[in-house]
Amino acid sequence: MFDILRYGLDIGEKLGADYVEARFDDLQLRTLGIENQKIKETDLNRRRGIGITAYYKGVSGYSYTGNLERDAVKKCVESALGIAKASAEMATIKLDFDRREKTTKVHDLKLAVKKHPMDFDLSYKLDLIERLEQAALADVDWIKSTRAYYGEFYGSKYFMNSDGDEISWNPLVVDLRISVTASAATGDALVRGQNSKGGSKGLELYDKKDSTPEYLGKKAHEWAKEQRDAKASPAGKFRTLCDNELSGVLAHESFGHCAEADFVLTNSTVLINRLNEKIGTEKVTIIDEGITNEKYNSFWLPYDDEGTKTSKTVLVENGILKGYLHNRASAKILGQEPTGNARAMHYRFNPIPRMKNTYFAPGDLTEEEAIEQLKEGIYAIQTSGGQVSPTEGTFLFKAVRGYWIENGEIKHPIKDVTIKGELLALLNNVEGVTKDLKIISGYFGGCGKNAQYPLPVGLGSGKILFSEAMFGGEQ
Repeated sequence: MFDILRYGLDIGEKLGADYVEARFDDLQLRTLGIENQKIKETDLNRRRGIGITAYYKGVSGYSYTGNLERDAVKKCVESALGIAKASAEMATIKLDFDRREKTTKVHDLKLAVKKHPMDFDLSYKLDLIERLEQAALADVDWIKSTRAYYGEFYGSKYFMNSDGDEISWNPLVVDLRISVTASAATGDALVRGQNSKGGSKGLELYDKKDSTPEYLGKKAHEWAKEQRDAKASPAGKFRTLCDNELSGVLAHESFGHCAEADFVLTNSTVLINRLNEKIGTEKVTIIDEGITNEKYNSFWLPYDDEGTKTSKTVLVENGILKGYLHNRASAKILGQEPTGNARAMHYRFNPIPRMKNTYFAPGDLTEEEAIEQLKEGIYAIQTSGGQVSPTEGTFLFKAVRGYWIENGEIKHPIKDVTIKGELLALLNNVEGVTKDLKIISGYFGGCGKNAQYPLPVGLGSGKILFSEAMFGGEQ
């Protein structure tokens, strides 16, 4: 495959390109779904093709092809260079970056897993979601519907550029998740319980005691049952504890997008011109990383789509903004180092600044200490989506469930928990973080930006204690 990429590079340089990047993706995606004990989805897709980025006078052009014949690749290169040349005179932001003196040659980099999904047939994977759904149902009459899903993503990625870099690696993600809809104990309302487990792991992940389909389904059932008798969340400002997942979503959605350098360059983020300024309490440290410790269920990303080795980027350190998420060009413009955040969903898209695994660094509290320190307020858990605005720095997220805390103890479960507010105000309300860092990733969900959705990412945190947060709910 490097031969055809090298051919594309040679064509681009002969035609007058200042610099060329060539990528090849061969990725397989499988989705299996069961709803109410009936198979609803068995999709299998393959994304295979070449993407070319050509640079001319500080402007880039991008083109792609699914045809690997040389004539098609040549036309693809000509198209990319033609776009760059046509845009060169009118572009207001130039994409110059320093050439690399030392080249990288890494071939066939892969994770060591015991049970790669490519080695297991469809029946094995259907069995996982059938077991998951049965554990969630548990033969009760108050469950109205169930949805169980399995997803996998794997294959190979190749990259070459005019610097002489040659990189190939084999991404991998699996995911198993369940959603249970149940009737409330009184009235006509419906409540929900959900659970999932995924990441850059082999299928041996689902052999572990706290990750088996039976365990995941059982916990979703228990949480749905608890929600049947839950009281509506109060509205207003309360002391708050957010669990690992919801705090991780805050790290990704509320902060991470604001730190992406293209938003900085277009004045579309509240973090512009805030480097080395205090934006949170000293308890706030936020990191974006490509390769995390194996004990976490993170997304494995050793290189980005510009061939930059991913790094551990400290974005906020003890409340001080330290940096942004860069591709090579934005790093040069803003006087920083590339962070390995140039990412594309697949070969049909050009790379843009995107997150890897974004998380709040752990603190020193236990969950029990955090609840005790909370004293009175809301403990918000998990999330089912929301809205963010990087330009305004505002957010709104709906937690799946939660608890009302009194006298440092759990009083009763609550539902319809919606947290909202401004990012910088929230970061300045952080009182502490628990030590139990969890990083969450998977096949489903993912990150969306500029029509590139879903892109695999990871997010995480310990549990975060806030002195105050705004909640919507029942007055």
